[in-house]
Amino acid sequence: MSEPEPAPGPHGSAFSGRVGWGRRPAVLVVDLVRAYTEPGGPFALPEPATAVAAVTALVDAARGAGHPVLWTGVRYGADLADGGLFVRKVPALAAFAEGADGDWGGFTLAPAPGEPVLLKQYASAFFGTPLASTLRTLGVDTLVIGGVSTSGCVRATAMDALNSGFRPQVVRQACADRTEALHETNLADLDAKYADVTGLDEAVARLTGR
Repeated sequence: MSEPEPAPGPHGSAFSGRVGWGRRPAVLVVDLVRAYTEPGGPFALPEPATAVAAVTALVDAARGAGHPVLWTGVRYGADLADGGLFVRKVPALAAFAEGADGDWGGFTLAPAPGEPVLLKQYASAFFGTPLASTLRTLGVDTLVIGGVSTSGCVRATAMDALNSGFRPQVVRQACADRTEALHETNLADLDAKYADVTGLDEAVARLTGR
C-alpha cells in the first residue's frame, strides 16, 4: 500500500511541500553538551532547560519503542589543526580541543551503552562522519532532530539529512539558540525549504506509534 501524500505546509504555494514521516525513525541529538547548557559555558544559552527536557522526552520515547538514538559532539586535536577554517571563524570552538579546561564537550544527557556517538569537527553531523552510512545500516529513513543550536549545527544537519535522502523532522521545543528570534527565524526557514518542523507531542506520538 502506498504511503499517503504529506499535507501541504504553511508557507504558500512556493513552499508547500512536506517530507513527512517514513517507516523507520531515529532520534539524533545534536551537540547537547555542557558548553551550551551550563552557566559560564563558551556557548551558554539563555534558557536551555526547555530544549533539554524536550530532548529527554524524545530519547525516552525512542528508547521505549526500540528506535535508534544517536548523539553528536564536537572534538578537536590539541593543536586545532583538524578544525580548519571553522575554528578560525569561531575561536571559542577551542573549548572542544583535546586537553582543554572545563570539560565543555561533556554531554548534558548521557548516551546509553551501544548508542552511536559521533564526534565531528564542523557544523553538520553528516560532514566528515559516518552518520549517513550508520543510518542506512540501521534501516532509518526519518531523522528526528533536536539539540543546539537551531541556527548552526541543527540547521546544517537538517539540510544535509535532506541532501542525503533522509526525512528531517526538526522538533521545535527540542532545539534552542542564543536568542528566541534566531531560533524562530531559522525554524521558519527550515520548515519552508529543508525540513518539517514539528511539535514535541506529535514527534513523541510518532515515535511511540500512538
